[in-house]
Amino acid sequence: MATESGREKGTCVSRVIKAPRRTIYQAFLDPKALVSWLPPEGMKGHVYAFDAREGGAYRMSLTYVEPDHSARGKTSEHADVVRGRFMELIPDQRIVQQIEFESKDPAFAGAMTITWTLADVPGGTEVTVLCENEPEGIRPDDHETGLRSTLENLAVFTE
Repeated sequence: MATESGREKGTCVSRVIKAPRRTIYQAFLDPKALVSWLPPEGMKGHVYAFDAREGGAYRMSLTYVEPDHSARGKTSEHADVVRGRFMELIPDQRIVQQIEFESKDPAFAGAMTITWTLADVPGGTEVTVLCENEPEGIRPDDHETGLRSTLENLAVFTE
């Protein structure tokens, strides 16, 4: 989605995790594992459907744990519900997903592409997450903070 300036909106963050690429990759393919590390701090996850294969779809929600959170959810006041599709799965290297928020707010409309890249580095695996075509309603600072929290959770889960 282009911003008012006509530029594509995106966020990219990375972190070195002291775990092998295979362990990290597997954490994406197991829905029970995914909901334990994907939700950023202050949120919990729930998977409704999950088909981890190229072309496979999933539906999940991220819900704020506390009622007095600073950001409003995209689907409701307290939750973000997404429908996603696995566009590309390269074992132990790359995961490309396309997600759409279930929202009546046009600021959250459109498909966002999320690419997770896993690369060997000294001391572990560099995990890079690139979000492209972010909906206009996603505040860049909030998104970066959430992604960094998710990477921290992934590190705790896999290390």
